[in-house]
Formats: sequence, C-alpha cells, structure tokens
Amino acid sequence: MNNEPNSAAVVVRDLERRFGSFLAVNRLSFSVGKGEIFGFLGPNGAGKSTTIRMLCGILAPTGGGGAVAGFDIRTQAEQIKEHIGYMSQRFSLYEDLTVEENIDFYSGIYGIPKERKRARKEWVIEMAGLAERRRAPTGTLSGGWKQRLALGCAILHEPPILFLDEPTSGVDPNSRRRFWDLIYELSGQGVTVFITTHYMDEAEHCDRLAMIYQGELIASGTPQSLKTEAMTNEILEVFCDRPQDAIEAIERTERTEGTERTEFSSLLLGAALFGNGLHVTVRDAAAAAPALHRLLGGQGHHVSRIEPIAPSMEDVFVALIERHDRSHPPLAEVLR
Repeated sequence: MNNEPNSAAVVVRDLERRFGSFLAVNRLSFSVGKGEIFGFLGPNGAGKSTTIRMLCGILAPTGGGGAVAGFDIRTQAEQIKEHIGYMSQRFSLYEDLTVEENIDFYSGIYGIPKERKRARKEWVIEMAGLAERRRAPTGTLSGGWKQRLALGCAILHEPPILFLDEPTSGVDPNSRRRFWDLIYELSGQGVTVFITTHYMDEAEHCDRLAMIYQGELIASGTPQSLKTEAMTNEILEVFCDRPQDAIEAIERTERTEGTERTEFSSLLLGAALFGNGLHVTVRDAAAAAPALHRLLGGQGHHVSRIEPIAPSMEDVFVALIERHDRSHPPLAEVLR
C-alpha cells in the first residue's frame, strides 16, 4: 500500500470478511481523500459496521487489504489506532462517570500530555455545550448531549481521521443537524471524516458516497453524480387520498390484462411511499403521468397532483438496490 497517493487517507482493495460460511463484506475497493467527508451508506446489516471495524484495526480481514493513514490494516493495527478517532454505533462512554471523569479517562487512554489535558478537556466541554453539566453523571444526559460528548472524547487526541459508525442513529432532528455542523467544522480543519449511516438525507452532506448492499459496493460518487448517472429513469411524485391503497392499485396493474396494462404497466418500474405521497419510478414521465392519473381515478382515488421531480438520494438507493436484485436472483431461482 506504500505506493498509494499521498492524498488518500483511506485505501481498500478487494476487502473481504467472512464469518464462517457467511460473506459479510465482499471484495470492497475504494479510497477516501484527506479532508473529505465520506459517506458509507446502506441498510442495516449491509456490512457497514464490519467494514469500519476492519479499517479501525479492531477486526482482521479474511481477504484483501487496505491502509489507513498510511498504515496497513493487516499488520499495523496498533499504529492505525493512534491516528484515528472512532465513535462506535453503541454509546461508548461510562454512564456512571461524570462528564469530566469520562473526558479524563479518555485523555489517559490516548496518552494526552499533561500540559495539554486541561485545554483539551475545556474544548470538549465547550464543543458539546456541557459547561453547566460538567459534573453531571453522563447517564443523565439527553441523547444529543451524549452524542456530542462521545464525539469530543473520540477526537481528544486530535486525530487526522475520524470514523463515525451510525453516530446520529436514534437522536432527534435538531441534534442531528447540530452534529453535522460539528462534522463540517472538523472537515474544514482538514480532518478526514468517514461516516456510516442509513439515513439517506445525510448523504447530501457528504463530499462523496459509497453505497453498500449485501456486503457489496453497488455505487460510488458525489451525491449529484449518483443522481444524474445512476438514475436512468424518471420519478413521478404523486399526492392522492389513501396512498397505501394507491400503491396496491399500481402493483396490481402488473398482474392484470387490458388497456391500462399496455398503456401504463410497460412504463412502470416501481412505487414507494414517500412522506404523505408516493414516488413512482417510470421510464417516460410525460407518457406515464396521464396514464397513472387515469388508472388511479378509475380506482376511485382523488389525485391532487402528479408531477415529475428530481430524484432524492433515497430514490437513487432504492433504484440501485432493485437493479442489483434483478441482476442477482435469489439462490432458489438460480437452482430452479
């Protein structure tokens, strides 16, 4: 890995991890530039946490390799740990210790010099907004405060690379926004941020993305490039009464014969609930919109609006998963 460009903070090549016969991570290859906010997206169970644990030197790969901060993930795990911050999916602080005691504990773990400990402690307390709660037991803090305190403890030693594994899972929207403000601030200071998430809206905040599904890398690029290049179809946003019933009506068109089947079903690629409406993926929005309006009207639905929209990151991810599933049939079908 020593021949990788200096601009790469993280490099992986054909990274693999097996647990017995189960392949959790399947030959992943990508790189992360220094100072980037790199999003690692995928549903729960996709292999995100397993990958991040290998990159942090916590779990050994069973195939392939990589480098983090220039150190080999197979042979230099201890050196990697000295150059990274890691915030795990589970809350990693001691709830029976106070805020200050947790910071002091992690200062010792990271070997922060005595002359720097006080300044770093005050920085964490200020960053987390915990000046008035510095002596409170950590277990009494709200989810957002715990999250910011955990982030502060992860970067006490000012590492150049920060790994965040589902850091905003289970916290309120305001806390998520504030947490992302902190991520932007760190990136602006040159810190590389590698963040795993299953929140598609958070993908918009990243410089680049890698999408993982069933242990495989199914797409990578900037948020905008994924929207324009990965989405070869169009999205109709539909607002009508009884949207769940409307989805069932749309899906039934694939199992029926007649005029609507030839007019609309040949254009239909998928439909999903999205907020108070539907997102319907089609081949030709101009032709599909009036046909869909007639279909739903004929089923007794009041349609207030059908219009083409730019795809969201969630639309992109759903389309990529469906494309992957079509090209990777279940084992039962393969053996049939």
